[in-house]
Amino acid sequence: MKASLAFLLACSSVRLFADAAPPAIPAPTAAQPAQVLPAVVVTGRQDSLLGVADSATIGVTGAVQLAERPILRAGELLETVPGLIITQHAGGGKANQYFLRGFNLDHGTDFATFLDGVPLNMPSHAHGQGYADMNVVIPELVERVNYQKGPYFAQTGDFGTAGAAYLDFYKTLPNALLVMEAGSYGYGRLVFADSKKLSAGNLLYGIQVSQENGPWLMPDDYHKFNGQLTWSRGDAKDGSSVTLRGYQGKWNSSDQIPESLVASGALSAFGNMDASNGGDSRYLSLSSEWHARGQSTEDKLQVYAYHYDLDLFSNFTYYLNDPVHGDQFEQADRRTGAGFNASHTIYGSLAGKSSETTFGLQVRNDWVANGLYKTTQRVRTATNVQDDFTVGEAGVFVENRLQWTPTFRTVVGGRVDVQHTDVTALSAADSGQANSTAFSPKLSLIWGPYEKTEYFLQAGYGFHSNDARGTTLTSGGATPLRGLEPARGAEFGIRTLAIKDLQSTLSFWYLRNGSELVLAGDTGELEPSGASNRYGVEWANYYTPNRWLSFDLDLAASQALYVVPDADGGRAVPESINTVASAGVTVKDGSGWSGSLRLRYFGPRDLISTGEARSGSTTILNAAVGYQFNPRWQATVEILNLLNSRDQDIAYYYESKVSPAAAASTQVHFHPVEPRQFRLSVTGRF
Repeated sequence: MKASLAFLLACSSVRLFADAAPPAIPAPTAAQPAQVLPAVVVTGRQDSLLGVADSATIGVTGAVQLAERPILRAGELLETVPGLIITQHAGGGKANQYFLRGFNLDHGTDFATFLDGVPLNMPSHAHGQGYADMNVVIPELVERVNYQKGPYFAQTGDFGTAGAAYLDFYKTLPNALLVMEAGSYGYGRLVFADSKKLSAGNLLYGIQVSQENGPWLMPDDYHKFNGQLTWSRGDAKDGSSVTLRGYQGKWNSSDQIPESLVASGALSAFGNMDASNGGDSRYLSLSSEWHARGQSTEDKLQVYAYHYDLDLFSNFTYYLNDPVHGDQFEQADRRTGAGFNASHTIYGSLAGKSSETTFGLQVRNDWVANGLYKTTQRVRTATNVQDDFTVGEAGVFVENRLQWTPTFRTVVGGRVDVQHTDVTALSAADSGQANSTAFSPKLSLIWGPYEKTEYFLQAGYGFHSNDARGTTLTSGGATPLRGLEPARGAEFGIRTLAIKDLQSTLSFWYLRNGSELVLAGDTGELEPSGASNRYGVEWANYYTPNRWLSFDLDLAASQALYVVPDADGGRAVPESINTVASAGVTVKDGSGWSGSLRLRYFGPRDLISTGEARSGSTTILNAAVGYQFNPRWQATVEILNLLNSRDQDIAYYYESKVSPAAAASTQVHFHPVEPRQFRLSVTGRF
């Protein structure tokens, strides 16, 4: 069997194993036990995945490449996934807005994110389904980002319809790390991390303290604290670890503003409509994992628990509903979650061919209390929505990789998921229990390598989980909807190294989503949308002509359409980005100098289904220049938004009332990209 691609199944971090041209392994016999090739860890995009990856859209970005990317916010680490765009429409402490494959993923819906195997997405969150807050991450402790796209992978369940990212964090550090940063608009950040021998293992500890105001006329005054503590023993073959991760943040928020006021000069693009908006959040998780690999088997087990709470104060319609006190509201979410993941892999033979079969079980339960409250100056004046509920999910999966010939292999799998919800709502009519199931078969066919090129054909089912409160909603004549709504997709891809020093992938994909029940957290209403078709093409490239120079170019184009026109007669799925481009160049010479330029572009999009309102395009160029003084000390200057773009970071189209005396109007509301800013960092390794 060629070198295997082994995911840390059971919602754990993905680890890719590579060998550029491995020989085929003959089927084992009674006298010859199954042979497993030694693993070579893929550390980044420069490593070949030929003969390894089961899809053209699987990839890895390592710590070195992550460090070379100038980023404005921690969530932009996920922009290493080709075609994925991260934006923000409020204060820095709120989860980012995600876009991928024709989806406005809101704050995480349909894109699954895992931190060392612990799911980050939160079901039935007060601000939206699948809320994934990347502020809990210390970027310097991320060892690699492993990504995949599409519903073709049996180990990924809920929230993974469009794709998934598995972040692996360091278990040990070669040196103590100190990062000191300062920059424009009151930005400051301090990171310290180290690892030491402790008993029979290693203890890694890291902290991050940061604060920033941003360019806003009302400073964000965003203060953030992160901590991570990991004890580990063993190696990639046999070992275990325990990780404690915590975060706390507090901020003010200049939310999206009316385009008409900015155009008339009545309001600065960096102004606000309600100076009391903002929020605070806290996160704490504890996880433990164990893994062991024998001659022909491999076992993995992980258990985790977490607690998260958020208070978010927003005002998007200003004086539309309450001309006297304004329309500010609070979204509050308190939750505790726990789960475990287990998998057992058998290496052997099937039908006389080299085979790898994995059986897995994933269980998760969230105990949630959240609500929507009318507020004035962050003081509650009325209760609109208040619910206590539990969401439990269990998934069983199996996946088999079979090497039929030296140039043809298959991956066949499937999973069965069961969801149980128990809701206690303000209205007895909307309280109750509900169950839902989903069966998701998966198939991948891989041909090659032929002349350093592989071909992939994939098809599979996944599912989109709806907000738990919609599964018991009956007031007002509403019909409860199923908790797990199926999705299905197909994809054809090519991965090639035919051109010297260039790794290139091309994929054509299609995805069909059933009806989705989406919580509009800003109003507390549950809004069903119709079935949709999405399709597109992606082209990703990484070119390293020599050791000191690298280029990358990723292009994506997609279309998202409702199967049946909506109530307004339109078919375009609102907020779906059609075109995305990212490109970068990185230079490292032998004298200690280094530099990088990164371009990110996302094109205009329909803001309503009829296409009568559209956003503009957004282009940002970031740059960084660094100098390594000696093995211990390095200084880096980052220039974010180098060309001082005045584009929009996000745009929406809805009705609002800009003052108590003004007439209501429907218009574009936007949040601008942050203007040019400088950041200086000094990094020490001891």
